Amino acid sequence: MLVNADLHIHSPYAIAVSRSMTPEHLIPACKTKGISVLGTGDALHPVWQQAWKPYLANDAGIVVVPTTEVEDQSRVHHLIIAEDFSVFDELRDRFSKSSRSLGSVGRPHIYLPGETIARIAHDSGALIGPAHAFTPWTAMYAYFDSVSSCYGSEPIDFLELGLSADSSYGAGIPDLYSIPFLTNSDAHSPAPEKFAREFNRLDVSALSVRSVLDAVKKGRIVMNAGFFPEEGKYNRTACSRCFIQYTLEEAKKNQWRCPADGGQIKKGVADRAKELSTGELRPRPPYLHIVPLGQIIQTVEKTSSPYTKKCRRIYAAFIGAFGNEIEVLVNAPVIEVSSIHLKVGEAIGALRAGRVALHPGGGGKYGSFSY
Repeated sequence: MLVNADLHIHSPYAIAVSRSMTPEHLIPACKTKGISVLGTGDALHPVWQQAWKPYLANDAGIVVVPTTEVEDQSRVHHLIIAEDFSVFDELRDRFSKSSRSLGSVGRPHIYLPGETIARIAHDSGALIGPAHAFTPWTAMYAYFDSVSSCYGSEPIDFLELGLSADSSYGAGIPDLYSIPFLTNSDAHSPAPEKFAREFNRLDVSALSVRSVLDAVKKGRIVMNAGFFPEEGKYNRTACSRCFIQYTLEEAKKNQWRCPADGGQIKKGVADRAKELSTGELRPRPPYLHIVPLGQIIQTVEKTSSPYTKKCRRIYAAFIGAFGNEIEVLVNAPVIEVSSIHLKVGEAIGALRAGRVALHPGGGGKYGSFSY
């Protein structure tokens, strides 16, 4: 059975997260997007746990998977996935001596190395891997050159690519040959342009949390879907203040300071992945490059936001006709999409065929596309 899953989101108890990120809004958002499996995010937070418990069995049939993101003593972020909230109760107890924020912050800082956090997670029956592994902030490859230098002898169960990378970025890294890749939204808002903007298609034996964990651990990820890497805000090496982009050689020559305004130049994911790719390219499941439907509508309508009344009206027409956004982006015949909105149909046809011009992001500014 194939299901679409987004396993990394955040709660209102994390920093800079919409107050609308609640189960009441997220379950309907899953139906609108076409998501069948949802990670709760922030599962170490006791109040957030309680908010989810009435929704673990829901009328929409969404499989709710307890997940969280934590930051270690090196500022590396890790994604933890478990079968039950009780696992996170145990983890909270075991992490309590090494964290001052377990009960107050959705994504807590745990003053332990990655190896210790991973060992504790595994001892408790959870899965763990680096979150948005290639980004230049708070990521494994921002601070380490290998999995073992971050996690020591403790294995990882998956690696999350992040918005600025696709599967090709990790396919030539020997360290990762046997590691499944995940693509998740890391959403801070239930808006359809943010939520499930990246997702995984899993082959599960049943609609259950245990089957989801088995699929991740055994690499039964049949497709990853997400941004063109160039759309991510850290894809290219660029100044984190003015966003001027530089080649790696230029950045080194300028000692990682922007000559225009003195801002810090951050190494882009594309350059970092090239540094790490020292082996042959190994096959990976298909990676489907998608752009959120609202962003497509905004682009073709030339509006300032996907949230204008006109854009929302067009978006609603598509959901009414096809049931969910992923169906529109992935499966619906272009001629049928065009019958709702000709320019959106043309854009989706161009995206599916790869006939788009990408304008890469970097330094913290998202990229864009045209066709």
